[in-house]
Amino acid sequence: MSFSSEVKAELAKRISPARHCQIAELAAIMNLCGQYGRDENGGFTVGFQTENEAVARKGFTLLKKTYNINTDIVLKEQELQALLRNLGDLDRPVSPLLIKNSCCQRAFLRGAFLSIGSMSDPAKGYHLEFDCSDADKAKQLQGLIRDFGIESKIIRRKKYYVVYLKEGAGIVDLLNVCEAPVSLMNMENLRILKEMRNSVNRRVNCETANIAKTVNAASRQVEDIEYIRKHYGFQNLPDTLREMAEIRLEYPDVPLKELGEYFTPVLGKSGVNHRLRKLSELAEKLRHSVI
Repeated sequence: MSFSSEVKAELAKRISPARHCQIAELAAIMNLCGQYGRDENGGFTVGFQTENEAVARKGFTLLKKTYNINTDIVLKEQELQALLRNLGDLDRPVSPLLIKNSCCQRAFLRGAFLSIGSMSDPAKGYHLEFDCSDADKAKQLQGLIRDFGIESKIIRRKKYYVVYLKEGAGIVDLLNVCEAPVSLMNMENLRILKEMRNSVNRRVNCETANIAKTVNAASRQVEDIEYIRKHYGFQNLPDTLREMAEIRLEYPDVPLKELGEYFTPVLGKSGVNHRLRKLSELAEKLRHSVI
């Protein structure tokens, strides 16, 4: 089961105790994937366009709880009229009166994710989206998400208006709004593991780069000193540089700070670096026959 399916399975089991919240969630499901129709005998019907059986079951459960409609039989005309009167035209965004309370907004967003939402596996990347068939419905969703302090964007993709989030923190906040604590914790665990792995990789890469830099620098220093010995002679160097050259050749792989401990008195890192730089400058002049 995908992570998105796990989230939907958790949300499908969540039934708000308050009837007004149940109506708000039903409004989302009906508005985003529901439909009214007639059977072959002309009777009124209601259904849901979804590949997820849990979503359809949730919709029918809410119809029973909120309007006492048994979905295994044809609707009476007054039952259909009650739905139309309360839930409104399915081609238009849901009435703001149904989602004026914060609790109802949470329920509506839960129903919206069940109906048209999806998200990627957080172990691979962060992406959550709602695929709306109508621009006004997409803007309504975006506004509700923004009311909880979560930023989302809208793009046009073929015939859909897609409301999407790409920030891990925003997706976690939205799962909290929709009341999916298990999925939220699973995602947080994956986020922590991913961030720790990335942090370790960055540290290892940084340390590897520093080691490579140190090794390359030491190699160049030894090369310069060998060139000076061959083309200039240590006997022509000042005592401080001659001592530096001899110690570096004796300890070619030692870091600068540790190298300074072989001097008497001990020489600091900056002092070691200064002398090695002088030797490198001398080697460069020798190579260009300046002296």
